[in-house]
Amino acid sequence: MRIKEINLHHIQMKLKNPFTNSFSTVKDRRFIIIEAVLEDGLTGWGECVAFEHPWYTEETIYTCAHLLKDVLIPSVMNKPIRHPNDLTALFAPVRRNPMAKSALEGAVWDLYAKKNGLSLAKALGGEKKRIEAGISIGLKETDEELFSTIDEALKQGYKRIKLKIKPGQDISLISKVRTRYPSLPIMADANSAYTLADLERLHALDQYDLMMIEQPLAYNDLYEHALLQKELHTKICLDESIQSAHDALQAIQFGSCQVINLKIGRVGGLSESLKILKLCEEAGIDVWCGGMLETGISRAHTIALASMNAVNLPGDISSTQNYWHQDITIPEVVVSNGYIEVPENPGTGFDIDRKALEAFTIHKECFHA
Repeated sequence: MRIKEINLHHIQMKLKNPFTNSFSTVKDRRFIIIEAVLEDGLTGWGECVAFEHPWYTEETIYTCAHLLKDVLIPSVMNKPIRHPNDLTALFAPVRRNPMAKSALEGAVWDLYAKKNGLSLAKALGGEKKRIEAGISIGLKETDEELFSTIDEALKQGYKRIKLKIKPGQDISLISKVRTRYPSLPIMADANSAYTLADLERLHALDQYDLMMIEQPLAYNDLYEHALLQKELHTKICLDESIQSAHDALQAIQFGSCQVINLKIGRVGGLSESLKILKLCEEAGIDVWCGGMLETGISRAHTIALASMNAVNLPGDISSTQNYWHQDITIPEVVVSNGYIEVPENPGTGFDIDRKALEAFTIHKECFHA
């Protein structure tokens, strides 16, 4: 494959409802949508899922735009690419910046699958025909609003509920939810809101039979998570701390976690995700696929990754209707009785709604070989 044209669609979409975690509230989402075109006209799509501000990782939509335009796109344009794994070598001179790399690599994976007449799931080695869906629920202003949101999720059949927590909105919140829903699979996501000084508070969560507590300590920490995991009965899941297969290997060796939340953008793409899955499978570490309040493009890539057998827990891959009034992909992602069907058509299995894409576009940049 030789990429002859790459278009960057800078878009902005408004969430149906504000999404609040321990650090921020997101109302609108900016994205960079990557459209990569081969000389025969075949098109692949990727998505940059970085936020506008560096509260999640150090990357932002603006740093990614610079990396894509000035470094990554020139490194792949018109180069012979036999497999998406080839991008690892092409990107090697660039340290970190995983979300920028993942955005472009995702488009190449889509091209590769289409070129070979494979669904993206099959190209990755996925075997599942459908995947279990979970949902992430942000912090709410009232208990009634939270319970209403959970009730609606249960009506849609979601297999587990993730609740955002932070100091002051944790023990009481989880206690109320567990009392109301005694057998509901619940996990808590702290987004690095705690330190080891909060050990007593974190210990208190052990009594609520949580599936896991996600990223309780610092975003870049492995050592203190290992200390904490020895103290808790509840499994620790790492999110922000895992930005590469090397991070995953260290976490496994240190005993920092028993679960990993695998987000394609955070770890640098699908190729790196497959390396992490292999490590987790060999070590007996549970894995699920996380979401980034993304469009249908990134959601489609995540569905394909979640079709891998090593992904053994329901992920944050929910229906389009929970987040957007209108998405940029056709068809919408739909959860039916707690499951999402894995597309079998070549590539991601989703088409681009060009009218919607244009409607959300703020500006567009074109690059040619």
